[in-house]
Amino acid sequence: MSDTTSVAVLGTGTMGAAMARNLSAAGFDVRAWNRTRAKAEPLAADGVRIADDAAEAVRGAAVVLTVLYDSPSVLAAMHAAASGLVEGAVWAQASTVGPEGLPPLEEFAGRHGLRFLDTPVLGTKEPAEQGKLTVLVAGPQEAADAAAGVFGAIGAKTLRVATEPGGASRLKLVLNNWVLTVINGAAETLALAEGLGVDPRDFLGAVAGGPLDLPYLQAKAQMLLNGSYEASFALSGARKDAELISLAARTAGVQLDLTPAAAERMRRAEAQGHGRDDAIASYFASFESSDYGAGDARGSA
Repeated sequence: MSDTTSVAVLGTGTMGAAMARNLSAAGFDVRAWNRTRAKAEPLAADGVRIADDAAEAVRGAAVVLTVLYDSPSVLAAMHAAASGLVEGAVWAQASTVGPEGLPPLEEFAGRHGLRFLDTPVLGTKEPAEQGKLTVLVAGPQEAADAAAGVFGAIGAKTLRVATEPGGASRLKLVLNNWVLTVINGAAETLALAEGLGVDPRDFLGAVAGGPLDLPYLQAKAQMLLNGSYEASFALSGARKDAELISLAARTAGVQLDLTPAAAERMRRAEAQGHGRDDAIASYFASFESSDYGAGDARGSA
């Protein structure tokens, strides 16, 4: 890695902030931009330069990393950055946008001479902070090689999926479908225990260490038991991903039943005020209301 290698990070939410810190720690010259500047400013303590606008962040950058909510927000950020983009720069698009969200991004990359990579990541807050994400990469080999150091700084594993964009985003939806199945299955099961007067610890103890146990189940259940909902995978983002998965399935002629139902379940929890909580707060959708609010482990029947 050259000392002159610079990376622009557009989007400094939970994932983007962690990536920016790890890139800076690895010796990259990192400039970060976020629509709400205050969310990016803490990164200055980690050696990250905070840009006032997206164009300033990408000016001279060899790699542009986008970590935003959805395809429209990514495209809006890149339009704002357009005047600062360097022709030939690698654009590593790490947001979960689904295959239907990629064409306008690829078209933008082509018009601006960018080398486009479809690079969603597998992992949530803790692995992101530890630089242990799995980076899924689809796109030209030479662009992937040019960004290999970036992927090594943010992830423990890089998985080459395809030589054309789209393959990584399709795999990410398959992976997230399983994640959402576990989260919503756990939330409903714990709500059922609540309703039937069963101690959820008895359920967790019964499956512990057996073929029905999962570390992820135990971790998410403990969040509920502790009444702590700091988001590692925010419910609003999980609902958005469930909708992307449902759309992709319909387009492919696949009928899904669980995932569209999970999207509706999470919409109800959002309406109760849990959109910024961890996705396990879909638990509250099992009850008529959530009068106790975020931070309370009970629903209100």
